Amino acid sequence: MDRRASWIATAVGGRLLGDDVTVGGPVVTDSREASPGSLYVARRGERADGHSFVASAAGRGAVCALVEHEVPGAGLAQIVVPGSTAALGALAHAHLEDLRREGPLDVIAITGSAGKTTTKDLLAQVLTRRAATVWPRMSFNNEVGVPLTVLGADAATRHLVLEMGASAAGDLASLTRIAAPDVAVELMVGTAHLGGFGSREGIMAAKAELVEGLRPEGTAVLNADDDMVMRMVPLAPGPVVRFSACQGVAAEIRARAIDVDEDDRASFTLEAPDGTARVRLRLVGRHHVRNALAAAGACHVLGIGVEEAAAGLSAAGPLSPHRMAVSDLVLDGRRVTLVDDSYNANPDSMRAGLEALRSLSRGRRMVAVLGEMLELGPDADRLHREAGLRAAELGIGVVVALGPGAGALAGPELGGRRTAHVDTPEAAIDLVGGILEDGDVVLVKGSNGSGAWRVADALVQAGGAR
Repeated sequence: MDRRASWIATAVGGRLLGDDVTVGGPVVTDSREASPGSLYVARRGERADGHSFVASAAGRGAVCALVEHEVPGAGLAQIVVPGSTAALGALAHAHLEDLRREGPLDVIAITGSAGKTTTKDLLAQVLTRRAATVWPRMSFNNEVGVPLTVLGADAATRHLVLEMGASAAGDLASLTRIAAPDVAVELMVGTAHLGGFGSREGIMAAKAELVEGLRPEGTAVLNADDDMVMRMVPLAPGPVVRFSACQGVAAEIRARAIDVDEDDRASFTLEAPDGTARVRLRLVGRHHVRNALAAAGACHVLGIGVEEAAAGLSAAGPLSPHRMAVSDLVLDGRRVTLVDDSYNANPDSMRAGLEALRSLSRGRRMVAVLGEMLELGPDADRLHREAGLRAAELGIGVVVALGPGAGALAGPELGGRRTAHVDTPEAAIDLVGGILEDGDVVLVKGSNGSGAWRVADALVQAGGAR
């Protein structure tokens, strides 16, 4: 970003105090990430007030700060606004619109109850092979992460890939006002954040805000295998491109001859209006076929031919941590395989993770450390119980349920299998360390807030990933 403080003040409707400095560094919301030329955004959080760290940001080189009140003696220019988070969004919007006036720039936004980050990573790796592409390297999909990603784009950027999440109605509408997409990708309507929406119909209405927020004549890329996603077709302001991994479903982008190797990596024939090409994914899990199709659909809209898209998808690897990362470990002489999918979880992704564990086991004992799935509302016990039953159906020999609300994962209906329920990641680490046997395949999966990722990190640290 290379903007004068006065330009920023105008963009956010704020009042500039101090010199009209040039912001030539990154925009940050954590003072510890400030560097020479940075703009620091002082936000009020649940645990801390960012205004307490304005001087600290200045000490690390920040030259300007967005604040809700003046911070005396902070040693940098300040722009006073009614709300720092809203101002961050307004700044990103102004920056994006300015870039769009300067040259060609496509914005591709991706949402869905599961698969957003993987699809974003796949698509970004294809696009970056042909033109400058900006995308979040982590799951930056909310009112802070999306603006920060947008503000990372510059005049050289030709593709901006955004992941957009929703915890409540109106979230996606707000994000599309910041960055209206040229291409909107809808992956699935599942049961993530069910507690915030009440029903799949409520989730569908919220996810549809992405399609409704498209720029005029923007294109919706929709999962034809999901009945709720297909209900969004009439809401699209422009063309619709459908993708499908199922036989007999009408779609422009299709997967044929799907095959899964012994490492649970899928290959398939990608069919598009301009031809066919073979794709061999480097990602673990058959469910990634649909994520790859979604990325291929966006590529088609952007004018990328089927052979180029297939080559890019085949070359793309996992980028984000704790997402179906497979490691071979040695723990006190016991050789085990860790499947770390612990970044987040909902009922849909939990089922996919359990099925991937089954595919990878190849006759070895399966152990599942399953963290609590959060934000499921009154259906939480039922949905956890269903996940536990699925684990039993798949023959998973040991289930460790992690978190106060995860008990139903290890209920008596799992039959004669070994189960345990612990409340903390530390307890899970101690328990798992004592029950693993040579040859085990271990899945660690759970909502981020359950701390399941701590269990995965402890196993990797103890076993030396190889």
